[in-house]
Amino acid sequence: MRITIINQFYPPDISPTAKLAASLANHRAALGDSVTVIAGQGYVSETAAGESSGDENVRIQRVWIPKLGKKGLWRRCFASFMFFALSTWQALRLPRQDVVICLTTPPFILGVGAIHKLLHRRTRLILWNMDCYPEVAERVGVIATGGVAARLLQALNLSLSAWLDGVVCLDEAMRQLVLTRPGTESSRLPASVIPNWEPLVLFPWQTKDEENFHEPESQSSGLPTASDFTVLYTGNMGHGHCFETMIEAAQRLSDQNADARFTITGGGVKLPKVRQEAQQRDLKNIELLGYVSIEKLRALQSTASCSLITLRDDMLGVMSPSKLHASLAMGLPIIYVGPRGSNADEAIRRFGCGVSLRHGDVDGFVDFVHELNENQLARAAYRARSRAAFETAYCDQRVLPKFDRVIESIIGSQLAPVRKAA
Repeated sequence: MRITIINQFYPPDISPTAKLAASLANHRAALGDSVTVIAGQGYVSETAAGESSGDENVRIQRVWIPKLGKKGLWRRCFASFMFFALSTWQALRLPRQDVVICLTTPPFILGVGAIHKLLHRRTRLILWNMDCYPEVAERVGVIATGGVAARLLQALNLSLSAWLDGVVCLDEAMRQLVLTRPGTESSRLPASVIPNWEPLVLFPWQTKDEENFHEPESQSSGLPTASDFTVLYTGNMGHGHCFETMIEAAQRLSDQNADARFTITGGGVKLPKVRQEAQQRDLKNIELLGYVSIEKLRALQSTASCSLITLRDDMLGVMSPSKLHASLAMGLPIIYVGPRGSNADEAIRRFGCGVSLRHGDVDGFVDFVHELNENQLARAAYRARSRAAFETAYCDQRVLPKFDRVIESIIGSQLAPVRKAA
């Protein structure tokens, strides 16, 4: 079977969509498929110890895009336009593909797959929906809600959906949003829920006795020691996230002289506001590290006490926080602050791997920190449930077969001999 995956990012770029696209590409290649990836050069190239791009059996077609950085809307739009134009040229030159899978980086890159299908009507087209556009742009204020631009982009969505044979969404809220867009024939469009994942092999698990979990690091390393209780936030601090509840919780814990600190990695538009609040309040229990290497990130996760995930209420279904899966893989209890029905909320309700709070619930936040900090048995139980959630529902060995079934349902019996051989 010939499969093409289209996404602006691919390893050695370290973005989450790059790693997920590579995981699916390598998995399908291992099953015997002829896999092509159309991708750009990416922004940040870094390969962690023990990781590789893994593209030996995957044909990667790189298209040139200007490396203008992520700051500035016009820079991102120009890079997206160039990727769309050049990847269209690559798609036109491909022989007929059995399946084309398009992610949403950049938005509406599904159009490239639709162009290939226009030439090869037997091709099956799948949208792997990571974010919902134009809803993201509307809710962060880039375009007016219900305005001319929003209506035009929704019309584009409707036009492209006519070419689709299937949609993969990250949680049920996202699936419902996709199926209830104006003009969408939900009965015609097969939409599946498949969460993102992390590779099981990159997250070996040992019990505390086996690995001396939270073994103190040297003071020169800049990492928390065994005596620190650390709430860890990793990744994007963008428009879709809220930090007011975290700030208030940090304030209260500081006032209580509690042995707890907040370590924040990554960056985004919300970082300056968090830094300003921490400085104005003199919150010495908030540490902002900026972007860190994967090696240091893993070290921080190994010494952290729990992981913080936030989501704005109006972003439910529009986006799905990707930091959940690595946190579960590292056995970190989850503090989730956001609306009900998100991927993090679903994981907590299903597996009991943390606490799901609404915005403004500072009492619940602080109480959970005290519970984990003061009750080692409770913390160990949460850790075990987090790891169990990862192994049950959010690792590649559990999730990739779900993708196989989606492809099988679209292609039919053509795939059966390959899977039996595998």
